[in-house]
Amino acid sequence: MSRRLPPLNAVRAFEAAGRHASFTKAATELNVTHGAVSRQVAILEEWLGTPLFRRTASQIVLTDAGRSYLAEATAVLDRLAIASMHVVDQVAPTSLTVNAPPTFTMRWLIARMSGFQRKRPDVDIRLTTSIAPVNFRENTYDIAIRGAREPLRDCVSMPFMTEIIVPLCHVDLLEGGQLQHPADLARHTLINYVTEPYPWDEWLASAGVPDLKPAGQLKFEQMFFALQAATEGLGIVLAPLFLAIDDILAGRLCAPFGSLAARSRQYYVCMDHRTPLIESFHTWLMKDGRDTEQSIAAWAESAGWAKFTSID
Repeated sequence: MSRRLPPLNAVRAFEAAGRHASFTKAATELNVTHGAVSRQVAILEEWLGTPLFRRTASQIVLTDAGRSYLAEATAVLDRLAIASMHVVDQVAPTSLTVNAPPTFTMRWLIARMSGFQRKRPDVDIRLTTSIAPVNFRENTYDIAIRGAREPLRDCVSMPFMTEIIVPLCHVDLLEGGQLQHPADLARHTLINYVTEPYPWDEWLASAGVPDLKPAGQLKFEQMFFALQAATEGLGIVLAPLFLAIDDILAGRLCAPFGSLAARSRQYYVCMDHRTPLIESFHTWLMKDGRDTEQSIAAWAESAGWAKFTSID
């Protein structure tokens, strides 16, 4: 025979509100508004034909019926959660292929992947690297990550983090006031790389020293090697702050000229379709991107930077 069941969303809202003794805390747990929880509880009370809470201006208190119903609802939802996880555990591991630029992968993504793995231990992640244009028709990745000045075409493309490109160097190069002004670069080695989004000649022009000739130059194919050379004290590199923030916070690298002539662009997460797993990764990426931006903003404020204005 068919079961006469109450609205399950209403039961969830009531159970969370009863457990927390608060509509506000229940709304936070369920990621909905306070009003949505209140409406769902009212729907359940109407369905049951009895009040579950006594409401005052400052609090909610379970009625006798509410206390009895809460105990049963919590037990039922707990059993449903356990049964659901048991089924999930029997399913073969889910895989997700993510394609991203090599330096981004090595210096930012891998260092944070454990956070996603803790959220989704059932998912097998495969990381591939490329700086080629995103093409879902010719490649097998599920998600692509690229730095760009505008959203990428022919796919869903959403920004998740802003990169700020400035000169970076080892802190030892600041000794003796060697790098107080852009003109001081004439006594230092400039580090270049083939994939650089902001060439040195453009930065020098924006910084007011377009004709400056450095003491030497180093050139690498990938940004990763250029950043590593800067970390070893071999010269100054133009690179995104977010790829160096861990070394900056650890006191290994610094930005000798602050935000002078800085340039910004976005990092985009790209997909050609949406699934719950892809959405889960996207949500995690957005959060970690915001966390990194907040770390950079806090560091920049502590370093006395003026409000950042990019050079377009």
